[in-house]
Amino acid sequence: GSADQNLILLDEAPVYNASHMMGFFSVFNPDALKDVKLYKGGAPAEFGGRLSSVLDIKMKEGNMKELRVNGGIGIISSKITVEAPIVKDKGSFIISGRRTYADLFLKLSSNEDYKNTGLHFYDLNLKANYILGKRKKDRIYLSGYWGRDVFSYAKEFGFNWGNRTLTARWNHIFGPKLFSNTSFVFSDYDYSFKATFNTITVDAGASIRDFNLKNDYQYFLNNKNTIRFGWNMIHHTFKPGDLYIDGDIVPDNSLENRYSLESAIFISNEQKIGDLLTLRYGLRYSNFTQIGPGTIYTFDDDGILISKKEYKKWEAVKSYNGLAPRLAATFLIGDRSSVKASYGRNYQYLHLLSTSSTSTPTDVWLPSSNNIKPEIADQVALGYFRNFKHNTFEFSTEIYYKLFQNAIDYRTGAEINFNPMVEADLIYGDGRAYGIEFFLKKKKGRFTGWLSYTLARTEKRFTEINNGSYFPARQDRTHDVSIVLMYNFTERLNVAATWVYYTGNAVTFPSGKYMIENNIVNLYTERNGYRMPDYHRLDLGVTFKNKEYKYKKNPDTGEKEKVKRRFRSSWNFSVYNAYGRENAYSISFRQSETDPTKTEAVQIALFKFVPSISWNFTF
Repeated sequence: GSADQNLILLDEAPVYNASHMMGFFSVFNPDALKDVKLYKGGAPAEFGGRLSSVLDIKMKEGNMKELRVNGGIGIISSKITVEAPIVKDKGSFIISGRRTYADLFLKLSSNEDYKNTGLHFYDLNLKANYILGKRKKDRIYLSGYWGRDVFSYAKEFGFNWGNRTLTARWNHIFGPKLFSNTSFVFSDYDYSFKATFNTITVDAGASIRDFNLKNDYQYFLNNKNTIRFGWNMIHHTFKPGDLYIDGDIVPDNSLENRYSLESAIFISNEQKIGDLLTLRYGLRYSNFTQIGPGTIYTFDDDGILISKKEYKKWEAVKSYNGLAPRLAATFLIGDRSSVKASYGRNYQYLHLLSTSSTSTPTDVWLPSSNNIKPEIADQVALGYFRNFKHNTFEFSTEIYYKLFQNAIDYRTGAEINFNPMVEADLIYGDGRAYGIEFFLKKKKGRFTGWLSYTLARTEKRFTEINNGSYFPARQDRTHDVSIVLMYNFTERLNVAATWVYYTGNAVTFPSGKYMIENNIVNLYTERNGYRMPDYHRLDLGVTFKNKEYKYKKNPDTGEKEKVKRRFRSSWNFSVYNAYGRENAYSISFRQSETDPTKTEAVQIALFKFVPSISWNFTF
């Protein structure tokens, strides 16, 4: 699935952009995380709104017994995490923050442009919880995330983007069989950019803001059946932003906000049949309604304007409904092997559009509307899983096939950014994705690690593109390999290595050029008919732990005992992209300065070779 087709949740709040520094860092600070679950196929009925995977992330809740602090100081970034009880055994909190400071080193450069370049991110996670009453049947949680990236080059251009989330949850236990969670969730993603051309300054920005109220229940019917059911409602606000030149708005590019309501109800059951078979089946019903206020345009299939109508606040414009069945089965074969199968239908009402060869924080999000239908996907998957050598090794292989309806793309020559009639430049078709995955992991011993390989295709088809033939989607990767190896020389010294390789993304490049009134115009013949160069990278790391234990004399026996130190620390030495591979972030084309009759490709590569040293501590 593409970036928008994967649902990423942090304490139930959607995160619309999950990377810092163009993918160099994740927005999720590992020190703040308690649990991470990835559903590649057969996601439970409680999840919806996306066509592909679900990444469900829960933050730590803090230590209810004592104060604990851990952190790290490095040449790229530093971090600190503090957790402690609010009231011992009743409530606790955790605060975790990070910041990079690559731009501080740039100020030491003799190059004036580098001195004025900004490149950093920061994020902050916090969470608190408290148990109410003596019977301990009620517990409240409050969690939040704030993160922002800032990038600017000299005084020429710059942009920044960030996520903000807030979750307030009330957990209530009705009895030994039934409990509920009621949550209020806020999510906000925004970006802005600014550029200077000669003496003209251009700036703009956009955002997505969600308010979500949800209520779900878990009922333990008996030791064979666990039932989950619930509902939720989300109010979306899309702020496409306006385009400003030298501080003045450009009237022809003025964009109205868009509003919508997304709601769903679900029910599911996890049922054990005998000792070998477990079924998880459920049903999800969703509704998406485009609402006012605003001016709503209607276009025909050729993008021609048919009508224009004004709608009042909360007035319904267009509604869509979807019934999504889910089924997953696990069959045990002895005590070492299992077979898993799943089927699921998903509806997606929010869509991400981009005309560039790479994903950027400024890509455009659009909601379903009177012109844009929701995307629909049906996926089946079948997998075999086996543990062997006394659970030392874990092996799995899975195949999957997915069909898409109402796939969205842009017409050739479309203008996506700051176009009030962007929906006229969209076309609709279908798609398919299929592949096979292999995974082998060694879990025990000094030497551990894993190897994974995926062979896959993701394709789309539109009547208006490539003569109606299937063509690779931008995120299509034929081959994808990951190798992770770790070796513990001693309790205090370990090394790690990671190597990744994948086929370059599909991209549209010019196939030729021609002249119009002495201006060179690129000729494009086939959508996604080319490939970015294959990507591969080696990362290396060495961790040396300072002494974790000390010997203390027992006052009763007089013997020395091994005691864990209150303060512990370690050193980490690492190299990102150890052999300096110049992986292409983007490729553009321009007229050759030495020979105007020729066109040259210009590749931008990020983070070619990045060494790092950090000191980590905990007490």
